[in-house]
Amino acid sequence: MNALRELFAPLIAWNPPLALAFLAMLTAQGFKFIRSIFRRRRPDFTRLIGTGGMPSAHSASVTALSVGVGIGHGWGSPLFAVAAFFSVITMYDATGIRRAAGKQARILNRLVEDLHEHHKITPERLAELLGHTPLEVLVGALYGAVLAFLLHP
Repeated sequence: MNALRELFAPLIAWNPPLALAFLAMLTAQGFKFIRSIFRRRRPDFTRLIGTGGMPSAHSASVTALSVGVGIGHGWGSPLFAVAAFFSVITMYDATGIRRAAGKQARILNRLVEDLHEHHKITPERLAELLGHTPLEVLVGALYGAVLAFLLHP
């Protein structure tokens, strides 16, 4: 654990909450990429920057940010309250609005495919993997919190 802390110490030292948030986001996206290699037997580079999937990089990053602020400025500070509130909004959005938009995109894509078969239209596929399941958000949040507690100076 100390080796991991020493490896990231220079990065985290300049602004612990922000550095932890970026580190959580990048590593969560890396997990998605590695998981895609095992699931599809080939790399899917869109998983490095794409939305959706396990774990939620949004949840990991905002939770790491909030925990970093809580550790550094106090759990009762107004700054922690702001960070925590916006973290909850981000996670709610990921499981609610963005997930619903992904479901709608899936249905629209099917409709466009059906139209394409019977009419002369040029189909344009909409992105379907936009949001997260509650489990993906929970795992992302837990990962971000654990990362912040382990690496915060």
